[in-house]
Amino acid sequence: MRVTKHEHAALTIRDSGKTLIVDPGSFTDPLPDDGDVVAIVLTHEHPDHWTPEHLRRILSNAPKAQIIGPQGLADAAAGFDVTVVSPGDSMKVGPFELEFFGGKHAVIHESIPVIDNVGVLVNDRLYYPGDSYEVPEGRNVKLLAAPVGAPWLKIGEAMDFVLAVAPRMCFGTHDMTLSIIGRTMGRQRLRWATEQRGGEFLELDAGASVDI
Repeated sequence: MRVTKHEHAALTIRDSGKTLIVDPGSFTDPLPDDGDVVAIVLTHEHPDHWTPEHLRRILSNAPKAQIIGPQGLADAAAGFDVTVVSPGDSMKVGPFELEFFGGKHAVIHESIPVIDNVGVLVNDRLYYPGDSYEVPEGRNVKLLAAPVGAPWLKIGEAMDFVLAVAPRMCFGTHDMTLSIIGRTMGRQRLRWATEQRGGEFLELDAGASVDI
């Protein structure tokens, strides 16, 4: 299974000749045209994690691709056919076994409503929490995509999240709001947290991949 990081929070996962896309949003460049997409997981409704333009472009090449997300996302993307998932749900799409965790976005400020958010575990190997610190309890995560920069993110809490998940490998994501200096500092902190449990931190820039 090959995981490729794209700009900001977007990921593509390829397995057995099929592709799963996660969170292609407003800070993400158009993804490569790929008719092998079987599903698009959208963790929540914020535009940096999905846009109608991305969905239309993907569906134009892969019209049978399934869109999957929480109820809040389905409400925001009312013009699309969305399969609604909740924490505790699991499903299989092509070669991908998906399991969902969490339920709510991390708090940004008390004045801003807390929206639906799901973390996703793919093939019991890759975990991405969306905009949350939700830990997939009882799961042995091989690769963690850990948020490194966001309006809701405090780096100490992000470090605690990585310590709690204790992945074998980890890389930083959700990073387009950071300067190069800020991203480097954040990665250094996540590296420390990853290594405390014997894991390896990977510095993946947009377009870089890792096989798991």
